[in-house]
Amino acid sequence: MHIPDGYLSPTTCAAFYAGSAPFWYVALERVRRTFSSRVVPLLSLVAAFSFVIMMFNIPLPGGTTGHATGVAIAAIVLGPWASILAISVALLIQAIFFGDGGITAFGANSFNMAVVGSLAASAVYRILSGRAPLESPRRIVAAAAAGYVAINLAAMCAAIEFGIQPAFFHDAAGAPLYAPYPLAIAVPAMMIGHLTFAGLAELVLTGSLVAYLQRHDIALLRASAPGARAFGETDSQAFPAWNALRPLWIGLAVLLLATPVGLLAAGTAWGEWGAEDFQKPEMRREMAAASRQAVPPETPPAGLSRLAAIWTAPLPDYAPPFLKSARLGYLLSAMFGTGLVITTCLGFGRALGRPSAVGK
Repeated sequence: MHIPDGYLSPTTCAAFYAGSAPFWYVALERVRRTFSSRVVPLLSLVAAFSFVIMMFNIPLPGGTTGHATGVAIAAIVLGPWASILAISVALLIQAIFFGDGGITAFGANSFNMAVVGSLAASAVYRILSGRAPLESPRRIVAAAAAGYVAINLAAMCAAIEFGIQPAFFHDAAGAPLYAPYPLAIAVPAMMIGHLTFAGLAELVLTGSLVAYLQRHDIALLRASAPGARAFGETDSQAFPAWNALRPLWIGLAVLLLATPVGLLAAGTAWGEWGAEDFQKPEMRREMAAASRQAVPPETPPAGLSRLAAIWTAPLPDYAPPFLKSARLGYLLSAMFGTGLVITTCLGFGRALGRPSAVGK
């Protein structure tokens, strides 16, 4: 679901940067309005969790892979606006340092997963949970449904963005300049895997985490509690301090150490093939098998090749070039990326905590 550089035209990328910008602005204002230093630990934890959970690839029909995003639990625990910031931070670190999602496509990826995912998850969770008590099993069901809906809406957005490229952006001969597959192929190719395995993974993940919090730290569900202010605005005092989150940080550390398991799923996520893959026979077979046997272009689309070279991540595909062990490289990348995510959130916290900011 991470759209790489080159699959979307510059016009499309600019449109989604512009479309995401108002949501980023409102999210920053909402967080700033109720800011206290207590917001930062939970924001850091949730952003880091999203980063780590997206490294656990699962096999999907057609030989591709997918992953959960953690967006629904982020929206439930933080509220949708802080969730938008947390997921966007995770996506930004992935794009810049690991080439997981493009720099040019960062606006689109954020719109799909952070914005659409967070708002959809929050809406579904609030509607289905109603005014049920925080300890009610109804909230587990609502959370599971929120996760399932959120990831599938995000996937649908990405599928449409892929699928409209050949219709609007092609050369004089009609050859696609960017993503090569039309809507008739892109939508089912993306959605079959997400409506089944990836969606179920998000469903189980979100429901299980809400069930855990109900038993061990129910206060973390207050942002979406009955009587909470509209659409995720909550008293900053509802957020716990660093020490209170220690068990969850330990859980994140255990999850982080298990990230090499994500390498067991073979194949590439649909629509995330590199420009060089269009000329590799094995990869071409994989692309066709995942795309209803539609043969990809013999050479990469011209615009895709051009934009794919716009940024080279220092640790592409979570595989440090100086390490021979793929598992060790993946683990160290997970640790490094998690540290960057937390550092970025701490930077946000310091910026928001300046007197000029909180005085507004």
